[in-house]
Amino acid sequence: MKICTSITDLRQSILDIRVKMQKPTIGFVPTMGFLHEGHASLIKRARSLDDVVIVSIFVNPLQFGPNEDYNRYPREIEQDEKLCEGLGVDLIFAPTALEMYGADGCETSIHVAYLGDHLCGASRPGHFDGVCTVVAKLFQIVTPDRAYFGKKDAQQWRIVRRMVKDLSMPVEIVPCEIVREEDGLAKSSRNVYLSPEERQEAVHLRKTLLLIQDAAIKGQRDVKQLKSLALAYLADHPLVALDYLELVDGDTLQPCAAIRGEAPTLCAIAAYVGKTRLIDNIELELRA
Repeated sequence: MKICTSITDLRQSILDIRVKMQKPTIGFVPTMGFLHEGHASLIKRARSLDDVVIVSIFVNPLQFGPNEDYNRYPREIEQDEKLCEGLGVDLIFAPTALEMYGADGCETSIHVAYLGDHLCGASRPGHFDGVCTVVAKLFQIVTPDRAYFGKKDAQQWRIVRRMVKDLSMPVEIVPCEIVREEDGLAKSSRNVYLSPEERQEAVHLRKTLLLIQDAAIKGQRDVKQLKSLALAYLADHPLVALDYLELVDGDTLQPCAAIRGEAPTLCAIAAYVGKTRLIDNIELELRA
């Protein structure tokens, strides 16, 4: 496994691989590091489908707001390297912000329109512009055939998929299932911020989603009624401060008034547990 910290070195390494292997497929897993089982599942999926697997480790400053946790976002590069090596990763790209954006910063960016103006975009203005800008830049550098994203970030992978379509990028976006703790909490690098009491309460994000799915399976289709049911449940858990709970079209991410069986419906939740913002979602299944 090789570790590259410069764009030039990575590009040369990829060129050497392409010459040596004759038309290999390249699978790419973009991450912000502090890797866990969720990231490992993406790497394993890439390893099963592609000849070469590349992982980026870069905490992207463009996607953090002024009051968010960029400086305290967990970083553990040596641990990340060991995990990647154990999973058969071929190349790690671990640049600095200076390497990615230069000393004079980034003057050019990608703007996301209606897909990014609600859900996480409403409370994190500019977040998805930053995500798409760095992902587009990474795609240009890595030139992957496939890129792997976790379904926990439901809005993110859909926005990236639309960016690829709109800008005619030759990359297949592969969404991968959410990896969870035994009690149902979605794996996240931010879980490390939770106190023991907050960790116990965090599972109620998942339980809220399951409550909505159960009601939908039993026949409730009205979104207002489903949200009222969820809000009543969360009222008994004051440590979970809701940011949003929305039911949206699974393709367009636009709010829906009722669940329709012929269209996929995404139920997405974001909440602060203590000071830690967590997200989760479920693609509603209407059959038991």
